[in-house]
Amino acid sequence: MEPSPAPGELGAMLQAAGDFASYPGLHSDDTVKQFLERCPLPKLLGALQSEADAPGMVETVTECLDKVFSSRYGASLLPSYGAFIQAGLLTDSKGIRKLACKAVLNLLDKAEDSAAAVETVVQHNLYPVLINCLIDGDEEISAIILDAVKRLAEIPNGAEIIFPPDGQGSVQLDRVASQSSSLARIRILSLIAKLFTVSSYTATAIRDSNLLSIFEDEIKDRRDMLKTLSALEVLYELVEHPHSNIFLLKTNLLQLIIDVINDSSADSVIRSRATLISGRLLSSVDAFTVIDQSCVTNLLAAIDKILKMEESQNTDEIESALETLGLIGTTTQGAHFLLTSSNVARHVVETSFDRQGRGRQLAALHAFGSICGVDRQEDQMKLDGQAEEYLKRLVYTTAANSSKLTPSGYRVISGLVVREWCLREVCLNSEIIRLVTDPTMETTKLGMEARYNCCVAINKSLSSSQLLHEKSLSELIGKLNDAVRRGPYLSERKRVEARPVVVPAERF
Repeated sequence: MEPSPAPGELGAMLQAAGDFASYPGLHSDDTVKQFLERCPLPKLLGALQSEADAPGMVETVTECLDKVFSSRYGASLLPSYGAFIQAGLLTDSKGIRKLACKAVLNLLDKAEDSAAAVETVVQHNLYPVLINCLIDGDEEISAIILDAVKRLAEIPNGAEIIFPPDGQGSVQLDRVASQSSSLARIRILSLIAKLFTVSSYTATAIRDSNLLSIFEDEIKDRRDMLKTLSALEVLYELVEHPHSNIFLLKTNLLQLIIDVINDSSADSVIRSRATLISGRLLSSVDAFTVIDQSCVTNLLAAIDKILKMEESQNTDEIESALETLGLIGTTTQGAHFLLTSSNVARHVVETSFDRQGRGRQLAALHAFGSICGVDRQEDQMKLDGQAEEYLKRLVYTTAANSSKLTPSGYRVISGLVVREWCLREVCLNSEIIRLVTDPTMETTKLGMEARYNCCVAINKSLSSSQLLHEKSLSELIGKLNDAVRRGPYLSERKRVEARPVVVPAERF
């Protein structure tokens, strides 16, 4: 136990601690050193452990110590106070426990000697206590611990505390999850998701420890909507990480996701989130080398069923389904599969031509652009002969059955004009050329850039096309060259004030 301040010292120390804590920003190391010369750290810690009952003492001292430990100098002192951190994590006082949790984070994040920081965690057995606080603490404490454990995994030798090479650690997260409440299990899933993104070592350790099965268990049991949705939200964040797909697609998760999408009794919010997760899972280049194609076929059938819903059905669910097709179509393999192995791509194209449902149309246009290749490398935008022929036929068939002869969207046109047949159609459409070359057409930065990028895409495709030599297009080519040279933004002398406008559905 640290020495408590003498009765006569307590008042003066609390006054100094209060002044120090009230400073609005972070203190410099020099300021912290000067403060600790007047109020030694052992006596501040002793005040928390004493039985003195001065009004506001705990709050004042904990706020003061938080400021101390948030500095690099203060964090460098923490390896000498591992016993205090352990005691703070075990205390019933929320304020002191929160201070101890933040002290661990500062120890790992700011201490110059990372080996000493890891040794402090080991020597005082802090990791198991942190996990207990994660399970039992409030949301604020749990959030701090998630960051602290992630930081531990990022430090050399720190990950081995969480995932010992022999697999015999003092904390088995799967066992802890099986014995915990639904809220605690979601927190453990959040921890797994954070650890998964740290390195290939932690991702492999999570797979080898069978921790991904906790996600499967939570998603499989759909009796509690809130619990299922929480698990899906965590999984949604996890699948955003680049190397997650390869690990997750080797589990049963995609099949479980498909089951959720097909579950008509599930809430539409749950089905929407499950749909987007499936899109993220299949949006990587390697996805189609790992997953069984029959599983992808089943997924597309489930999405097709959503998109066949009547207009009265949930709009968000339909928009999520369209966005998912765009995610799948981001890669060459995914776009090829959508166009040749399923009829589901027609929903994207048809909705892109649709004058109704602005939200659906925007989702479809974005997805259509992805399938056309705007998110791929330039040499990978076009697909093989079979897929390209189906895409061309789909566009012409849809246009023939629509009162709107061309799809809107700078993004879609940017992707389609790498195809000679579409480039010719665009060059013959004076309205499209007028729109993409008119610098006053857009008033927002994003709009100006999208218009300009589309103009550049048309001009670039023309430069390598036989159409470049057609005399009838010489005026058009001149307009495109001028527009490209001007850049995306209006010059200052031509800039006009933005004004409200009525935008027709046919706008590109």
